[in-house]
Amino acid sequence: MNALNRMTLVLRLLLVLACLALPRVVGAEPDATIFRLFMLDGSSFVSYGEFVKLDDNVIFSMPVGGSPDQPRLQVAMVKTSLVDWPKTDRYATSARYRRYAETRGEEDYLRLSNEVADVLNTIALTTDRAQALVIAERARVTVAAWPQTHFGYRQNDIREIVSLLDQAISSLRAVGSGNPFELSLVAMAGPPDLEPVLGMPNVKEQIDQMMRLASTTAAPTERMALLQGALAAVTEAAPRLSATDLTNYRTEVERAIREEVSVDKRYSDLSRQTLDQADRAAQRADSPAIERIVTRVRAEDAKLGQKRPQTVEALNTSLQTKLADSRRLRLLRDQWVLRRDTYRQYQSSVGSSMLTLVKSTASLRAIRTLDGPDPAQLVLLKSQLSGGADRLERMRTPEYLRDVHERLVGAWRFAENAVRARFDAVSRADSTAAWEASSSAAGALMMLARVQQDLTNLLTPPRLQ
Repeated sequence: MNALNRMTLVLRLLLVLACLALPRVVGAEPDATIFRLFMLDGSSFVSYGEFVKLDDNVIFSMPVGGSPDQPRLQVAMVKTSLVDWPKTDRYATSARYRRYAETRGEEDYLRLSNEVADVLNTIALTTDRAQALVIAERARVTVAAWPQTHFGYRQNDIREIVSLLDQAISSLRAVGSGNPFELSLVAMAGPPDLEPVLGMPNVKEQIDQMMRLASTTAAPTERMALLQGALAAVTEAAPRLSATDLTNYRTEVERAIREEVSVDKRYSDLSRQTLDQADRAAQRADSPAIERIVTRVRAEDAKLGQKRPQTVEALNTSLQTKLADSRRLRLLRDQWVLRRDTYRQYQSSVGSSMLTLVKSTASLRAIRTLDGPDPAQLVLLKSQLSGGADRLERMRTPEYLRDVHERLVGAWRFAENAVRARFDAVSRADSTAAWEASSSAAGALMMLARVQQDLTNLLTPPRLQ
């Protein structure tokens, strides 16, 4: 290729690039790309900005009033299985293309065209044909791949530029090797399949979407939020709605809200009543009664239209817990009946020891506060308690009474130690020994109170805590 031909090719390409880079008139830049989720039933929802797939749901921001430039947004959610994904994806591609074309498309394309012009200028000026060929091939790869990362923008124009680069590469190869057809081509996709892109929905479309989504939303809190948003949108849009539309929308939304409140109350009453009944049945260890309540809940839920599945699920979980508690209580009560005579015999066998400890509590409190008892009472108490713990330890008790009995022995030993230490403290006028006696007396009183409670519990039929 002589210098004249090469320069002619460069000028042709530069002219094409200059024409293609002329700015186009675009509309005002929107705040966000407006997407639409098309449903299998033919309806659609507007998504202000990108939507997100999360597990089995699609989460998106739906405009619910406000101005077109500053819309209020409601986080909404629909099941992925209800979405017509081929149509939704085609529309999303078109929306992204339009957004890109209206904002950065021409700027990015102009930058690309300037870069290609610089490359061609370098090729035209270089005398190293091998280097020129490397530069041209690299430019072709870059240009051919550009539409894939730029939403297919200016696809046909890019094809023309690539075609001109192919001619330049072919000419350079022909001069160097005699083979003008040896090209390293990069496949280019066809132009994107675009659909008409709609803008922001008007106020009536927004209200209709909120009402439609509320009717399909399973979560009561989300449904109420949508209905309240719809009511706010109706109130806000009152000046722009006809009297008929305003009345119809307000009536429809308020009726739906009243229905939601009524349903909430009926399920709340059902939960409160059944849980109260189940609680009383569990206290009686009446498992069959709780099982009948579970069956009744299913029947009542069916009558109410199964409109609060989460409430019913939570209610059934609570009922199953009470049923388990009832069955456990029944086992404990049957066990208590079997052991009741043993409990009574044990109480009788330790009754005199308990009485001795109980009668000594006033003296133990005095020892704990370092305020007595008087020496005569101290000597008498020392004699009464001496050896009592050893006698209690020699008693044989069932395994299930072992803990109670060990606490009784411990209470007695603390009492013995407290009286002995107080006696020594008085004998030597030793303050340190008096404090040791105080500590032991506190332990004796604490453990005695625990043993008294244990014996009361043993003789009382078990109850739910």
